[in-house]
Amino acid sequence: MTALNRHTTIKWLGHATFQVLTPEGKTVLIDPWVMNNPACPQEAQNFDKIDLMLITHGHFDHIGDAVELARRYEPKVVAIYETAHWLESKGVKNILPMNKGGTQVIDNIRVTMVHADHSCGILDDGRIIYGGEGVGYVVELENGFRLYHAGDTAVFGDMKLIGELYRPELAMIPVGDLYTMGPREAAHAIRLLDVKKVIPMHFGTFPALTGTVADLKELTADIAGLEIIEMKPGESVS
Repeated sequence: MTALNRHTTIKWLGHATFQVLTPEGKTVLIDPWVMNNPACPQEAQNFDKIDLMLITHGHFDHIGDAVELARRYEPKVVAIYETAHWLESKGVKNILPMNKGGTQVIDNIRVTMVHADHSCGILDDGRIIYGGEGVGYVVELENGFRLYHAGDTAVFGDMKLIGELYRPELAMIPVGDLYTMGPREAAHAIRLLDVKKVIPMHFGTFPALTGTVADLKELTADIAGLEIIEMKPGESVS
């Protein structure tokens, strides 16, 4: 177990899904693909509660269990406007829509929606409908600890702005390649963000996702003070 902050616990549920226990005891679920996620351990698929749900985009491997979990636990749900509208049409309550560049404070947690370079089609009854755009989030917890969940994305130059504006202390970054950036691009993203703690994500779930943490470590070995936190699904850092 790696030390991040003595008041914060982050559990990786596989793929891009994370459960964050905040200093004030809130449970935040990012990209709710849980019960149907082949990488998520069975024992991690139930929650005592979910207070806040953040959705980066509408692809099945990020939103697949959002409706069921929202109905069961009744969290506050944040998504880009078009995806939020679709969730509301499915009976999800407590929707808090927003858009890129915006910030809202939810139960003392500061949520900023930032750019991601990715598509956002929602599969609905055999059709793909428009879900806005893919996004990332910078989340500042109650004690000031800041994390950045990049969502599904390519590397883009304005990651430098995200680093300069919000100064995240921890970044969750995809490395799997094919549908997101791979290790080469992720290594450059780390340099743009100037972040010192990184949790790789969105790799290994399917054979097509060939990027590895080992490759990322090799490509970033020259970055002084960088810690690549390699996790297995179901593991936590705190």
